Amino acid sequence: MINNFTKQCQQSKLSIICEQLADISKDAFSVNNGNIPKWEAAIDDIKKYSKGKVDYQVPYLHIHTKDGDTDTLQQSLKLLMPWRKGPYQIGSLQLDSEWRGDMKWDRVLPHIQSLKGKSVLDVGSGNGYFTYLMALAGAKIALGIEPFLLFNYQFQALRTLMDNPPNAFVLPLKLEQIPTEPLFDTVFSMGVLYHQKDHLLHLQQLKNVLTNGGELILETLIIDAKYGEQIIPKDRYARMRNVWCLPSTDTLHGWLESAGFQDIKLADVTQTTPKEQRATHWIGDNTQSLADFLDPNDSNLTIEGLPAPKRAIFICQK
Repeated sequence: MINNFTKQCQQSKLSIICEQLADISKDAFSVNNGNIPKWEAAIDDIKKYSKGKVDYQVPYLHIHTKDGDTDTLQQSLKLLMPWRKGPYQIGSLQLDSEWRGDMKWDRVLPHIQSLKGKSVLDVGSGNGYFTYLMALAGAKIALGIEPFLLFNYQFQALRTLMDNPPNAFVLPLKLEQIPTEPLFDTVFSMGVLYHQKDHLLHLQQLKNVLTNGGELILETLIIDAKYGEQIIPKDRYARMRNVWCLPSTDTLHGWLESAGFQDIKLADVTQTTPKEQRATHWIGDNTQSLADFLDPNDSNLTIEGLPAPKRAIFICQK
């Protein structure tokens, strides 16, 4: 998979950093992780299945394989659980992930510049659902970076099922490992900012890799202004670890200004519902999802008594 990335990368404006990204990725894949043999065995089994062309048929990223032994395919894919991002359809098999990613994409797409011919970075890409959509929207190369190895293997599993896959790639990298070269025309940071201890550093790192005039799409958890400028959860938030800060939209606008972004626009604010984030049999033994993380008596509050998840999309330029 890294070889495929390097070949496409060298044909894009990212060529000067291709070798560095590939070397870091190879090191990440060589770690001692006891799950890797299981994941690789699953992919080897999935490779035996037929390939098909891929397109986007709401809500699914649909791989048009010829139906074979779907029970065996499902069994192999379930060795790679939990499936958080999606949903996908492989032939007639519907892989209903925890998140309905199409709902977020529908909120994002009308507000952004065309991705046609552009170099795109998808920070915290998970298994590459959005990265594929970026490539299908015309990006010359769409690079997802995701340090969690399981999601990289999910990406590989799906790619093996695609005939002539789009120019989308996921590598096991962190944002701070991307060289600070202004090479990306569009950068997406969706569902990442609230996991950062230093939010301003994250915004600066995003800006550093953007071309002059490039566009940032930032999607993150926010609070209504009535709760103040920001909330710093003492422990967990909606049972999530490492949620460091929930700003108001005005506060977040100020952070983007401080980081030096221009033409800052608030494109959307939407409260997350169990229609968008839900438990399915593709998320493994821990079957809890958003409905379990909210106050059973008040869906506007989390189980910890904090404001329920609400997400804002900001669009701005370097």
